[in-house]
Amino acid sequence: MIRKNSVFLMIMKRLLGQKTAVVALAVLFCYLGTAIWTECYMVHCKRIGKESVCNIRNAEEKNLAPSGKHWLGTDYLGRDVFLRSVFAIRTAVKVGLIASVIAVIFGVGLGIVSGYWGGTADDMITWVHSTFAAIPSLLFILAFSLLVTKGFLPEGLQNGFSAAASLLGTEPGMFAVYLGIGLTSWISLCRVVRAETMRLRGTGYVLAAKALGEPSFTILRRHILPNVMHVVIVYFTMIFAQAVMSEVIVSYLGLGVQFEPSWGIMIAQGQERLWRGIWWEAGAATLFLFVLVLALNFLGDALRDALDPRIVR
Repeated sequence: MIRKNSVFLMIMKRLLGQKTAVVALAVLFCYLGTAIWTECYMVHCKRIGKESVCNIRNAEEKNLAPSGKHWLGTDYLGRDVFLRSVFAIRTAVKVGLIASVIAVIFGVGLGIVSGYWGGTADDMITWVHSTFAAIPSLLFILAFSLLVTKGFLPEGLQNGFSAAASLLGTEPGMFAVYLGIGLTSWISLCRVVRAETMRLRGTGYVLAAKALGEPSFTILRRHILPNVMHVVIVYFTMIFAQAVMSEVIVSYLGLGVQFEPSWGIMIAQGQERLWRGIWWEAGAATLFLFVLVLALNFLGDALRDALDPRIVR
């Protein structure tokens, strides 16, 4: 326990000793806190049948420039752009978390099985991730989302997607985006975890555990998984940023979020009025997206340095 605590404190000291990491963590906590608050607010509004403040329209305040009343102006329906940008954080964080968790489950699980047991299991898993790697990820996400959004799936499967989406408090099309991003984001993580597991299975403590007769799953849980977590954590931030950008692209093309605020929808709608000098809708969404992705990249770089086993040990 003392060893684990000392390593954790050393990692935190190295992480918090980097100014970019501290700023990135502060930004991400702000985004996460905003996402939690807006989620609770949206659930409350649905429960009492009240319209969200981000969707309130005012025909007399269409396309207003940024001002004291509307910090980032209004859109073509008179909705406050700042509020819509803030509520879109909920969509981005939800997509990032769910897609990243799916990718980590597949990437770590298959990578460890492939690297530890090898043989037929390794051949099959290598074939699977090579097949997925050959498919353009964005094309797969778009096709998968189109099938669900337009109702092209069999009725039973379509109803299943609708039920799962309702449990997550989202739309069936967005649930398809979660799955699509998660199923195309695990490949790189799987390869890295597989290589790390193959290296670890030849180390002295793993060989000693095998010689003492420890079950394979115990070895994986005690000796393999903890020693690949530094890779998993860093890749989680990378997959999160990739998932957010993928959601923006899909929503921009009209196949993601349909009825909730999204930076992709805001950029798509805002670009139609850029030629009239109405820049604030597309500009606000781009700014919010840029800050989130930049913070995730800075945090990923800081975590890579802080969690490097060659330095920590």
